[in-house]
Amino acid sequence: MDDDNVSGVCDARFEKVREVLARNLADGEDVGAAFCATLEGETVADIWGGWADEARTRPWSRDTIINVYSTTKTMTALTALLVADRGELDFDAPVARYWPEFAANGKADIKVSHLMSHSAGLSDWAAPIVKEDLYDWEKATSLLAAQAPEWEPGTACGYHSITQGYLVGEVIRRITGRSVGTVFREEIAEPLGADFHIGLPASEDGRVADLIPPPVTPQVGGKPILIDVLDTRTRAWRGAEIPAAGGTGNARSVAEIHAILANGGVAKGKRFMSEAGCRKALEVQIEGTDRVLGMPVRYGLGFGVAGGRLSLPNPNTIFWGGYGGSLAIIDMDARTTFAYVMNKMSPTTTGDMRAFGFAMAMWEGLGLM
Repeated sequence: MDDDNVSGVCDARFEKVREVLARNLADGEDVGAAFCATLEGETVADIWGGWADEARTRPWSRDTIINVYSTTKTMTALTALLVADRGELDFDAPVARYWPEFAANGKADIKVSHLMSHSAGLSDWAAPIVKEDLYDWEKATSLLAAQAPEWEPGTACGYHSITQGYLVGEVIRRITGRSVGTVFREEIAEPLGADFHIGLPASEDGRVADLIPPPVTPQVGGKPILIDVLDTRTRAWRGAEIPAAGGTGNARSVAEIHAILANGGVAKGKRFMSEAGCRKALEVQIEGTDRVLGMPVRYGLGFGVAGGRLSLPNPNTIFWGGYGGSLAIIDMDARTTFAYVMNKMSPTTTGDMRAFGFAMAMWEGLGLM
């Protein structure tokens, strides 16, 4: 169906999310965007609308995909949780058990859980790097393995905005013999038929919407973001595995993949993980003021965790957002997932009110507000 430039389907209880998207498109808050939600493993809202480019020449369609920046981290974290659930990865083990070179320069005791919770003291590369280095897996990971931590690991958190993906991804590669993008594709995305990619094949370039840069480039830890938004339109960026920021997908894929976590390890009738393995993500590893973001946080294994100053309707809720505004929310109590993706970026690395407008409409439909 198509109404007010909004296409897709919505369960009657959640019709307000359609109104949110229609309003955002009408008033210019969004140029092109999509929202999807699942409940008890069923997709209850899957809507999209607007334009895939700033010039408004390409309509945003059902199969439009886009770079979601740090929402990619949720896919990398899920892949690590999956490997751990099989017994191949111990989050309490030192990283060096799997990646011996990592022990250099005082890092022998850094645990995998520190990587997952941004508390390893490796929030950036110590050596100067350029964007092309992000496309060189061996260089990016070798530099991190060689450097010293910025602070005593485990004592504080500081957002590992780009480095986290290489760190967790290399642990996964050492264990499985496959890149994180390959493990994710073969064991999660393809079995679900989910259109999310950590490393996008060139054959899919024609479906990618253009990210529209924000009016002001935010800084992370006092430094401008390394990647120019326009770089995300290049084949080099899209094809590289940048597991903390380079993922390409749509709201449907984000919501339907995370139904695994919301529904005790089962999605689309397939069991991927145990319920206990899913709930590991809720285990708070560290909380306090993030040294890089300068804001209070509660970090679990790969996700933000509800509580503290962030009050969400249900306590067993995890989430993460991406630079510009994309957001994933996974509520294990209500067994629901929400996902929002867009191309008009706001100058934030921690989500914005557009995504929460959809979330509030969903919570209202669920009777939680």
